[in-house]
Amino acid sequence: MITDFTKEHPDRTLWRFWIPMMFSVMFQQIYNIADSMIAGKFAGEDALAAVGASYPITIIFMAFAVGMNLGSSVVVSRLFGAGDRKGVKRAVTTAFVSSLGLAAVLTVFGYFFSSNMMEWIHTPQNIMADGILYLKIYVFGMVFLMLYNVCTGVFTALGDSKTPLYFLLGSSAGNIILDLIFVAQFHWGVAGVAWATFIAQGISAVLALVTLFSRLRSFAGEEKQPFFDRGYFTQIFAIAVPSILQQSVLSVGNLFVQDIVNRYGSAVVAGYSGAIKLNTFAINIFMTLGSCLSSYTAQNIGAGKAERIPLGFRTGLKLSAVAAVPFVVLYVGFSRHMMGLFLNAESGAAITAGMEFLRIVAPWYLMIVIKLMTDGIIRGAGAMTYFVAATVPDLIIRILFALMFSKNYGSTGIWMAWPFGWIAATVLTLVFYRKVRRQLGDLA
Repeated sequence: MITDFTKEHPDRTLWRFWIPMMFSVMFQQIYNIADSMIAGKFAGEDALAAVGASYPITIIFMAFAVGMNLGSSVVVSRLFGAGDRKGVKRAVTTAFVSSLGLAAVLTVFGYFFSSNMMEWIHTPQNIMADGILYLKIYVFGMVFLMLYNVCTGVFTALGDSKTPLYFLLGSSAGNIILDLIFVAQFHWGVAGVAWATFIAQGISAVLALVTLFSRLRSFAGEEKQPFFDRGYFTQIFAIAVPSILQQSVLSVGNLFVQDIVNRYGSAVVAGYSGAIKLNTFAINIFMTLGSCLSSYTAQNIGAGKAERIPLGFRTGLKLSAVAAVPFVVLYVGFSRHMMGLFLNAESGAAITAGMEFLRIVAPWYLMIVIKLMTDGIIRGAGAMTYFVAATVPDLIIRILFALMFSKNYGSTGIWMAWPFGWIAATVLTLVFYRKVRRQLGDLA
């Protein structure tokens, strides 16, 4: 189903579009969380810590896939809004060719430098080997990760948020089943977690690719188009590269934070590993709504209706507040139960560390959603310099405050750094949002 955001009020279209996207990300995150849950429950605290220690590194690789997703989505949204169906087809194939080349480079780099990356963040020796093993298997799935993210970006650009959901449902179920087989039954440990993710992503990517090209034939006709267009390549990377830099900057910041966490031993690493997965689950739910606003903004700019952007922003704020409240209640009021998903009762120190993280960070979700909504508008408008600039203070402040507070408050001081970075980033994005509106001519 293709959705046109340029006609109806966003109150009637955005929530219908967002809900399937939200469920898609939920199921994607559920199988990421399932990796950690099954590792912690069936392979032990060290296995959970190993997967968790490698997580900030895998997020850097994920940043490239998400960047290509956003670049493809914004460019295709504009072409779709302008009614250029042949251009849509050329932009899609250009995105695939580019992402395959990028995936090859990242796979080679990740395989040969996985040991170095784990050493750079001072991974405890008792989990080092498992962390490296997980990374090496993970990077072989980069091609699938890239292809799937480009597919979902194109589906989103065309206003179809249901098709990615169907793939995620199957992929999530498959990943969890494979986790249970490889880890709980075959006792493959961390390797089993990695191979389960690899296989599930591969099947999902292939099915998404076949479906998308079938959809393009009916949408844009059978007429052959060049597989690579330099102009669309430039446009896609003009959005993708700043997005990759923005997410990589955050990921590098998380690596520094992980380095600080690692110094407190594998129990704190394990607690942080579970808590950060729960935090990422919530943040990604909010980010999907920001992605909806990117498509909404790009389509309306392409159709010459920039005056509709503030309507979408207000709708996004309302929906994001509704989404944030349940996570705040769950993570603050039931933090022990949440950490119990990952760890057995005897892992008391790890559970306490994770609970402290959730109770300190979760209340600030009601503020960070404002930043994520403004991010969506700014990306959709193509103002990527602003998008990247708003991220830098979060990185610097989070690291500095983590170092400063941890001296007096131990690992708890690390978690206290999160709100300070979020406050600075939110203020900056609101300033940039007003500048974007002025540039588009819809603010007096």
